[in-house]
Amino acid sequence: MRSKHRPQRTCVVCREKRDKVQLTRLVMVRDRLKIDPSGKLNGRGAYLCEKPTCWSAAGRASLSRALRHELHEDDCALLRQMTPS
Repeated sequence: MRSKHRPQRTCVVCREKRDKVQLTRLVMVRDRLKIDPSGKLNGRGAYLCEKPTCWSAAGRASLSRALRHELHEDDCALLRQMTPS
């Protein structure tokens, strides 16, 4: 019997592949960054792992490139606020 397929995604900062459920999805919705715990929001998404270093580095070019959108200061503040400890 085959094991059930588990979708894999890549953290946009550290480039580690993990199961989709182990990563946090960020989405651009109407030019604002949103955290998508359900994974079902419409819009271009990117994934971050739980490492604090990935969250602190996410405000740089890697997340902007993955989302194909420049991040506003409010978006960077949201990332700082949601950084895991």
